[in-house]
Amino acid sequence: MSTISDKELWACAAHVIKTHGTNAPRHVAERIGALALADDSDGVATWQAIAKRMAALTETEAPATRQ
Repeated sequence: MSTISDKELWACAAHVIKTHGTNAPRHVAERIGALALADDSDGVATWQAIAKRMAALTETEAPATRQ
C-alpha cells in the first residue's frame, strides 16, 4: 500500500462520506473497480482501507450489542 497514514485514511473516509453521502459506497466501489482495471494494486488497497474506515464511521449498531 502507499505511504498514506492511518490518520489520512480516516480523514479520507470522512471526506468521502461528507461529499458523497448515501452514494459514498458506490463511489468507493467505482474507484476500486477503475483501479483494478488499471492494474493499480496499491490504489485498490488504499481504497479498500478507506472503505473499511467508512464502514466503521457509519456503523449504527454498537459492537457490544451484536450477537
